[in-house]
Amino acid sequence: MPALDKKNGQTPDSPCDLGVYVHVPFCGNACDYCAFYKEQPRREQIDAWLDGIEKELALLPFPRKAATCYIGGGTPGVLTAQDLEKLCRMLQKANGGNAFDEWSVELAPATVKRDKVEVLRSLGVNRLSMGVQSFDEATLKILGRRHSPAQVRRAYDLMRQAGFDNINFDLIFSIPTEAPDRWQNDLREAIALAPEHLSAYCLILEEDAPLLQRLHNKDCLSEKNPDREAALYLETWQTLADADYRQYEVANHARDGKRCRHNLNTWQMHDWLGYGPAAASQCFGKRFCNPSNLKIWLENLSRERLFHIDEETLSREQLFTDALVFGLRLNGGISLAGTAKRFLGTTDIPATLLDFIEDLREESYLDDVVPAGTLALSPRGMLVADAVACELLRRLDACCEKSKSSHNER
Repeated sequence: MPALDKKNGQTPDSPCDLGVYVHVPFCGNACDYCAFYKEQPRREQIDAWLDGIEKELALLPFPRKAATCYIGGGTPGVLTAQDLEKLCRMLQKANGGNAFDEWSVELAPATVKRDKVEVLRSLGVNRLSMGVQSFDEATLKILGRRHSPAQVRRAYDLMRQAGFDNINFDLIFSIPTEAPDRWQNDLREAIALAPEHLSAYCLILEEDAPLLQRLHNKDCLSEKNPDREAALYLETWQTLADADYRQYEVANHARDGKRCRHNLNTWQMHDWLGYGPAAASQCFGKRFCNPSNLKIWLENLSRERLFHIDEETLSREQLFTDALVFGLRLNGGISLAGTAKRFLGTTDIPATLLDFIEDLREESYLDDVVPAGTLALSPRGMLVADAVACELLRRLDACCEKSKSSHNER
């Protein structure tokens, strides 16, 4: 891998926010809908992983103070309180002893113990995210989740008792075979507990996940249909808005002041560094990823070297396009002139983009309430945000190819 230019770590014209992501690849029980890289949490592997994180932090130091840190997985909660303390102290040291403005840790309900949440709180972690998914026993069984609704409530109580005042629940809807009123009941249960943040995801059936094959065998896939999913999205947005959860991204809703700053940093194409197997980074004007293999990751670190895959140098045009694509998913939208200035060095908007915006307006996909010059989707547009993003990419790519062809003809 070519040496990284680590002078300041910033992508073109990016503000100073830097995020850090740490991937914990261990899962005691793999959920049937999950296709992420994971390992069984054996003691010797956890110890080796912790040593690897320490080495990687030394080989790839933060180029400046990090504002946010997110420890995800996998299941970080399979680590003991002592493991979590060791990991957190490493990260504090890597950040020059500075506190992270927002420091999140993912926890599965069955892994939440008093000693773990207390040590996290004492070391400065100020946000917890819990994979609840559902409060319905039958639905949890379909998903292959290994916790009960009672464990969710016990875990939540322990988090509050430890002093956490910023908690997220992950929830999943549009699950084949679920009862018609199941999702509304889940929303009511979640709202009654009153976490500060709710992430509501439509189930995606990953090709490599066991759930897809199981549903194929039961001939349940016909229950997944776009009209039903659209109705569930609208129902979710309205129910959470009525409960004072403000939507700020297609799947994310928060009480005032509790939006996930780490995720916003990523969606807005700022810089982040990823540590651990399978972790991705965007920094130093590049994108790169660690191998999704604990053994290979450790072998390279033992030789005091970084091994990255899928590395690419980022152009200003690519970052501009990506900022638009992810900005479409944000309720506040994205400033066209501001984004063009940040990445392209000009406030001129490409004609192809202006034509695309007009087409979106004709389809009623644009929100006309936002400030002038801001590209934001209406609720109708939000329902097809992925399709809109794909069409945007297609048009910009076609424009780029046409420009190259014209240049070559000269």
